[in-house]
Amino acid sequence: MSLARVRTTILLAAIGLGVAAGITPAAAARFPDTVSTIASTVPANGDVNPYGVAVVPVSTGDLHRGDVLVSNFNAASNLQGTGTTIVQVAPGGAVSTFATIDPAHLPGPCPGGVGLTTALSVLRSGWVIVGSLPTADGTSATAQAGCLLVLDDHGQVRETFAGQGINGPWDMTAADRGDEADLFVSNVLNGTVAGNGAVVNEGTVLRIRLSLEHGRLPRREETTVIGCGFGERTDPAALVVGPTGLGLDKDGTLYVADSVGNRIAAIASAETRLTGDGTGRTVTSGGALNTPLGLMVDRRGLILTVNAGDGNLVATTPGGVQVHVVQLDSSGSPAGAGALFGLAQAPRGGVYFVDDATNTLNLLS
Repeated sequence: MSLARVRTTILLAAIGLGVAAGITPAAAARFPDTVSTIASTVPANGDVNPYGVAVVPVSTGDLHRGDVLVSNFNAASNLQGTGTTIVQVAPGGAVSTFATIDPAHLPGPCPGGVGLTTALSVLRSGWVIVGSLPTADGTSATAQAGCLLVLDDHGQVRETFAGQGINGPWDMTAADRGDEADLFVSNVLNGTVAGNGAVVNEGTVLRIRLSLEHGRLPRREETTVIGCGFGERTDPAALVVGPTGLGLDKDGTLYVADSVGNRIAAIASAETRLTGDGTGRTVTSGGALNTPLGLMVDRRGLILTVNAGDGNLVATTPGGVQVHVVQLDSSGSPAGAGALFGLAQAPRGGVYFVDDATNTLNLLS
């Protein structure tokens, strides 16, 4: 694929907001703009449409520190919501299949079966957790609630988390504290299918607290709705559009890519709050945002999002200033539309991202 490499600085007149948020103009100006392909994400069974991206923090079992896990949303048929594989990619490009999940042999409930989404996290204890939003035929009409699948460090599904607000888990980030972890999960199927293409304001963000005792399966301790009322709708091309990417900063603010609202939202005190924050505070909207999907907070505290409407990554300060736009994918018409989903911080610097147009894992450095 021919990738245009464009680096644009915008809204410099408002850069003082970035300084107020702890990011100097010089630091904001140093932003990566080179895209390189690491490897294909297509496993032996032909699954395509890579969605979730997570970097392995600790070597254990078949997991190797610094490798990248990628979940596939489509089977070889290219039907959405039917992908069953997670591949493991080494920084040098070696690829192996970490897990192939059989929907007929799950250890617990997962309404509708398996279609792996962008919701993917790897805990230091070796547990891998991935979301499933399954369909029977690749259309939103057959989409079902799904679940979170809990895999061990050998890629075997050991348990499932279903119900209690999990309804189309679309993306996820985690706060891992060793003996416990919080999963933050966006959900996009609350009334969406019944809406038949109309926007319904029922998307949620859950905080699921897990107890992680050595030698035992993770235990779901409590589930709290910390965000609600996000717009969501079915879409013939994207299957469903709703709250997607999630990123937690060092101060405990959870940022949400509100795709329908074309904005970035912030939910304060995400790890400790006992009640919901509605659709959160608007950090930024419009501008270079074009239906944001994947989201992460980088080491400097910049909020990085990728657009569904074009092939761009947008960097935003916590103060709401969109300071950079980098084109990651220029294929198709319009350029890069629908190609970008999951993001993750690369341990040696830069940003890992998947490209659905080429079924590859890539590095922005």
